[in-house]
Amino acid sequence: MSPSASDAGARFAVVGNPENRRAALFADAVRAAGLPAPRVVPWTDVLRARGADFDGDEIVRIDSPGENPEVDRILRGAQDPTRVEGSARWYARFTAAVRGLRGGVRLDDPDDLAVLFDKRLCHGVLEAAGVPVPASPTSGPRGIAVRGWDDVRAAMREHRMPRLFVKPAHGSSASGVLAVESGGAGRIRATTSVERAADGSLYNSLRVRRYERERDIAAVVDALAPDGLHLERWLPKASQDGRAADLRVVVVAGRATHAVVRTSRSPLTNLHLGGRRGDLRAARQAVEAAGADWAHVLGVCERAAACFPRTLCVGVDLLPAVGWRSAAVGEVNAFGDLLPGLTGLPGSGAEGLDTYGAQVAAVLHDRNDRGTPHA
Repeated sequence: MSPSASDAGARFAVVGNPENRRAALFADAVRAAGLPAPRVVPWTDVLRARGADFDGDEIVRIDSPGENPEVDRILRGAQDPTRVEGSARWYARFTAAVRGLRGGVRLDDPDDLAVLFDKRLCHGVLEAAGVPVPASPTSGPRGIAVRGWDDVRAAMREHRMPRLFVKPAHGSSASGVLAVESGGAGRIRATTSVERAADGSLYNSLRVRRYERERDIAAVVDALAPDGLHLERWLPKASQDGRAADLRVVVVAGRATHAVVRTSRSPLTNLHLGGRRGDLRAARQAVEAAGADWAHVLGVCERAAACFPRTLCVGVDLLPAVGWRSAAVGEVNAFGDLLPGLTGLPGSGAEGLDTYGAQVAAVLHDRNDRGTPHA
């Protein structure tokens, strides 16, 4: 994946938030390859103009529109960026904006993004391709609709799911996600980062909390349901140092290049919610001690990424089962490459490169091989 001197004519452009560290890290990677910094087209301009134009030879990367209050206001329609509701509006406006981009050679396919940002569709595509995923009654075109808490309760009974995740269909970064578990005597509780205000509105919080009264859980789910909900069986996960563990694996041009273990004392392992990085070497050793093949584990992520062949890079959330012998794919993330300081896996071809450097190298390698970038 090493660039060469013949790459001098490559020109990158990024649709992103110029002030965001994602744009800065990608620009650093482009410059490190000996190329001029990419042209950054702000999301605010794209959304206000309902599109943007690119030269035919510009290599166009679409980056996350997150962490910008004005962009979020335009997409979600809410004044407060911490509000959870509005994800369906966000999805409709985001996908329309992506389809309004004209020209250039794309590193992210509009149709792929439309699936990646609908968990129900994405889960169905993975399942149809034979990728191991948690059981889900909302998956794919024949999935059930969830109109509120009563439908969640019915699905728990009918599909024998006493423990499940309730996820906004178009959410990200665990926004609005509830880990629901039921027990004897009608006991039920939900673990989530959602904070419910006195007026019933919902807010993202950096503190994971538990709701133990069914009426409170029902109120949260009922408020989220109009935006669309996805249900998944809660699979017991492997542990590391007494903490639940999963992996984020970045796949670039079909190859697993970077991986990080995420551990947590709660069901939500997201690093911004108190999760922390675990020991990747220990995870590999645990897989091999269980008689499994580490290459097969990474191969599951590559199979998931192969469902989106026209998108250069995805981040796959891999759920290792108790004992580390098998794993399932929880989600595939279009913008799952923000892992600052993490260099490539041994044997991946991305050794010494961060996730952004690996993407630039993959594009230039493809350009040298075929005369055109990955598209």
